[in-house]
Amino acid sequence: MSAASGAVVVLGGRSEIGLELAGLLAPGRVVVLAARRSGDLDHERVSLLDSGATAVHAVEFDADDLTAQESVLDGITAAHGPIGTVVVSFGILGDQSTAEADAEHAVSIVHTDYVAHVAVLTHLANRLRRQGSGEIVVFSSVAGVRVRRANYVYGSAKAGLDGFASGLADALAGSGVRLLLVRPGFVVGRMTEGMSPAPFSSTPAQVANATARALRRGRGGSGEVWVPGVLRPVFFAMRLLPRAIWRRLPR
Repeated sequence: MSAASGAVVVLGGRSEIGLELAGLLAPGRVVVLAARRSGDLDHERVSLLDSGATAVHAVEFDADDLTAQESVLDGITAAHGPIGTVVVSFGILGDQSTAEADAEHAVSIVHTDYVAHVAVLTHLANRLRRQGSGEIVVFSSVAGVRVRRANYVYGSAKAGLDGFASGLADALAGSGVRLLLVRPGFVVGRMTEGMSPAPFSSTPAQVANATARALRRGRGGSGEVWVPGVLRPVFFAMRLLPRAIWRRLPR
């Protein structure tokens, strides 16, 4: 089975980037939106049907409930058949100043943005290996390439996720399963509402379009995509900045 013939599953069914990407992948395919409060996804369902999906289903999914993750995936495959593409797009930004004073808030950011991802990606890798095909899209961030003082809790979680996903991609080589790691810069959207955009910002649609192009390139691609592409050389140079300068950089 080719990835393009299986269901598109969006883990984080309200994510702006996840929904934009699902819309690009939707034509001729079944789409499953997995999210909390899954009964409130009528607008998203209609939008994806308008994008060409043959059917759109919503299932309840709380990424932080690690014990329930595998049963949710079991239910999806039982109801909708083999998974073609999984878009792992859940996550939280949290509040850095609160996290510095409140350990519980700091841990909640790391749990959602790293621990919950490790768990579900392990379940997905095992499932798709058994299936012998499929593709997984993981959204990391340039915030994890070199963690900054201004958002080090979120950045540290993304750094962990980036490393885990990179290693998992290598572990999946030759299995018939592909993992695409996406590293966006600052994305102007609901998660960053009220914040001043950083240089080289992008929109959810731009991130989704770059991701879709990378998926279409298939195994001829590198398995990683930076959005926008200029961030790759920029962050290569930023790794060389002295720490005294680095710690003063804004988010």
